[in-house]
This record gives sequence, C-alpha cells and structure tokens, in this order.
Amino acid sequence: MQLSVVWATRNEEQNIARSIESVKSIANEMIVVDEHSTDETREVAEKLGAKVYLEDHHDIFHITKQKALDLAKGEWILQLDADEVVTSELAKQIQEVVNGSYKYVPNRLFKRHQFLVEQRDGAIGKKTGEVVGYFIPRRNMFLGKPLTHAGVYPDGVIRLVKNGKAAFPQKSVHEQIQLASEVSWLSADLLHYDSPTLRRYLTRLNRYTDLIAQDYKGDNLSKSFFTFIKYVIIKPKITFLSLYFRHKGFLDGVPGFLWSFFSASRFAISYFKYITNKG
Repeated sequence: MQLSVVWATRNEEQNIARSIESVKSIANEMIVVDEHSTDETREVAEKLGAKVYLEDHHDIFHITKQKALDLAKGEWILQLDADEVVTSELAKQIQEVVNGSYKYVPNRLFKRHQFLVEQRDGAIGKKTGEVVGYFIPRRNMFLGKPLTHAGVYPDGVIRLVKNGKAAFPQKSVHEQIQLASEVSWLSADLLHYDSPTLRRYLTRLNRYTDLIAQDYKGDNLSKSFFTFIKYVIIKPKITFLSLYFRHKGFLDGVPGFLWSFFSASRFAISYFKYITNKG
C-alpha cells in the first residue's frame, strides 16, 4: 500500500465529501477518525469509501489526528483537514513523491516561510539525507475569496509524511508535527476553505482563543498592568499594521481588512479570557 489519506473530523458533513473526492483517484486507503459527530459526517465518508473510526472528543484535536496517523498502513500518509481540497496539480506531485520521482528545490518565499516557522516552533527534523515530510502551500479561501496577501500565503503546512517518521506532540493547538528526518516542499497549492462565512470564522476564532487562553494559563502569564497593555494594545496594533500595510492586506479588499483585524484581535480576546477565567 503506497498512500493513505487520513482525516480527523467533528461535524464536517458540509466539507468532508469535497475533500474525499479530491483524493479518491490517488489514495490506496482513506481513513476518517470522527469525534462522534452529531451530523452526517460519518455516513457521507463511508458512502465515499472511507473507513470510519470513532474517537472521544479532545480539546487538543491533534490527539485525534495522531490516532488517524496510527491507523494508516500506507508507506506515505497524507493528513488532511475536512475543509482542505487537493488540486489536480498537487495530486500529481503527491504521486511523484510516492513513486520516488519528485524533484523540487524550494523557492525563496517557501524558504523564508519555513525559516519563520522554525523560529517560532524550533528546528524541524534533522539532517539525514532522507526526506520524510513535505510542506504544502495552502491557499486560504476566506469569505469566498482567496487571500493572497496579509501575510497569509504560502501558509505552509506539513501534510505529506512517511509512515512511522512523523508524530504530533499532542500538547497544544499550535504545535508543529515532528519529523524523524528531513523536510522539503511541494509547490502546488492545497485549497483551504476555512471560513466560507463570517459566522463560521468567528466560531473558529472563539474556539481558537479558548485554547490560547489555556496556554496562557499553563505558562502562568503575568496579569500585571504592563502585560495587559502589551497583549491588549501593543501586540494587536503591531500585528494589524504589519498584516494590513506591510503585507498588503488592503489589496484583498474587505476580506483582507477583516482577516488582519481579527488576526490582530486574537491576542486581546485570548488575554481577556485568561484573566477572567473564561478560556
């Protein structure tokens, strides 16, 4: 078995069919680990040929993602979210990786993105001469339009990994998947239908800031006046100015403004939840 495609899901009946359909032609195995969805997620996935397993809900969703990785039998594993869609160009590159014929040197933009990710999360993998994981650039669809500015693209995520060579730490919502060896890049885009409506985006933002607030609590972040000013005023202001002007979010119109504004606001929202014990 060459390629397993895995998903961790919870109430994704609006998305899962589109994601599964995008990989049916290249997958030798499709696995969905579902956190007891109350909609038709499991039924839709099974109808399209996926094996479905049940898992209790976890606040750290990466626990469920790891369960999906553990179930896969393919030599390579493509880990997707239900709202992600593989393009035909990306499917071709994935097949080349599986067949051992893929060759690509990451461009300057991708290298810079990886540098920033490693600055934030630490070094990814180690030098061994063997590539066991691939970043895939994501094109985020926000309110029905692709975001190409505001620091969003390439939004690289490690999604294609060699079986047994990758694992989630399962400690935080922010964590990067860990690799036993080297990482490289695919160049074709993964489409990410994260927020088709503002209501859905705000729902996700609420859940995301809950988790950040829990991280603040775990880190015992100060509740002093100066920390308050930093997280409620300074960090949001700097982030908004950077995304909207430096990274040209204004070129994406209203979606670019909203993305920049709410991305900056997450610091203040999370901090308020933390100091009021609502996270």
